[in-house]
Amino acid sequence: MSALSRREMLQASAATMAAAALPASVTLASAPSQDNITLRLQADPRDYQEVIDAYAGVAPNVSVEPVSVTGIDHAEVATKILASLAAGTPVDIGFAATEATQLYAGEGLAMGMKDRLLDQADDLMEYFSDVSPVLVETDFYEGDLYQLPRDFNAANMWLNTKLLGEAGLELPGEDWTKDDFNEYARALTGLGPEGDSFGFAWNNGLWGGWLPWIFVNGSNLLSEERVGGGEWLWDTFYADDPNAEGRGGGFRWPEPQANNAANVEALEHVVALTRDGHAPSVERGFAENLSGFFAADKIGMYPGGGFFTGFLQDAGMEPGTYDAQFWPRWQSQRHQLGVGALWILIGGSEDAAWDFVKWHTGRDVMEMIGFFRVTRTTPARRSMCTAERFPNVSNWNIFYDTVDARPDTGPIPAPVFSIELTNIFTRYTEVAVSLEQSPQDTLDAMQRELEDLYARNA
Repeated sequence: MSALSRREMLQASAATMAAAALPASVTLASAPSQDNITLRLQADPRDYQEVIDAYAGVAPNVSVEPVSVTGIDHAEVATKILASLAAGTPVDIGFAATEATQLYAGEGLAMGMKDRLLDQADDLMEYFSDVSPVLVETDFYEGDLYQLPRDFNAANMWLNTKLLGEAGLELPGEDWTKDDFNEYARALTGLGPEGDSFGFAWNNGLWGGWLPWIFVNGSNLLSEERVGGGEWLWDTFYADDPNAEGRGGGFRWPEPQANNAANVEALEHVVALTRDGHAPSVERGFAENLSGFFAADKIGMYPGGGFFTGFLQDAGMEPGTYDAQFWPRWQSQRHQLGVGALWILIGGSEDAAWDFVKWHTGRDVMEMIGFFRVTRTTPARRSMCTAERFPNVSNWNIFYDTVDARPDTGPIPAPVFSIELTNIFTRYTEVAVSLEQSPQDTLDAMQRELEDLYARNA
């Protein structure tokens, strides 16, 4: 099925079902405030019930119904959302990590927010003043903004300080290098009560995984360029912020470059870690899957953002036995990140959904969200990133400094066809790490398949 026919099918199905769900007297996107409206919100009720209850006091005519969608990674979650839309079961307010932001916008499903933001700029000045422009630019697509950042994670390096002590090592400084990392990986292997620790471990995914090594080796999986435009937002909300200078209307990834020399070198690096016994085999999935092994002193280093804090707390890891640092430098020290936010379905209850999303940006509202109580992601609001938010992490400031003090931090490459991209990337990564093919042959094959993907979506 072509991308265009899928887009038409999804838009038609979503709009039809959204209209059917409303009372006969309600006009789409202009519902009178006295009419009762139900908003379907993609969220885990365990995290959002307090938010939903609070909104009932703000808008008593609006019922918010949580819709929980789970998957092994963000690509699988997006696949389920698209299937739900195609089946005629829409969400009025969806959630997208960077992996799916351009997917929903590019398929014509998500509502652009430019006009509403400009019309209600005064109401949102405080929010934007508390959110890094690095995060906001990530939620642009072709000059319009489709999401208001709620949370993010950049790929920093977590270290088991108990194993560091056993190896006679200290927490590395922020200027450490790939060579330093390799020494740490060797020294942290074979430690612990049973002598079976790995120096490094990672999940196979578009975020994290081995993509950070591509970034710090001065490259990207896809060629990268900034879209022009966006001045309407930068001039309105970030006129005096030097970190907003030079930003545009989003990112494009015009062509694949999987098998360029820097990427081959990065893959050779991580394959060698597994081949030499310093890293275990990899699987798709979220970092939660490995947090127990890290807490059990089986892993010395792990890529993660602020979200890993909560997982380690849940795993019962003792204070003072873990910390975090910036990703080590190679050709550069450019970090990669993903941003999470709510998006609004075109053709649904757009006005009511916008009111909720705008209200949702308030700090008092965000503080109600369950995964900020025990930190399982990094708040987009700077003021929420405090020592109390990241207990037992002495280097907690690096999480927001990765976007505030390092303005070259950029989003993972995630074009409209990000689901297919993710599946290709993770499949070939598994082939390489299992030593079935050389990194060069693996990335040559990945490049050919990505070129076919681009051709189908031209």
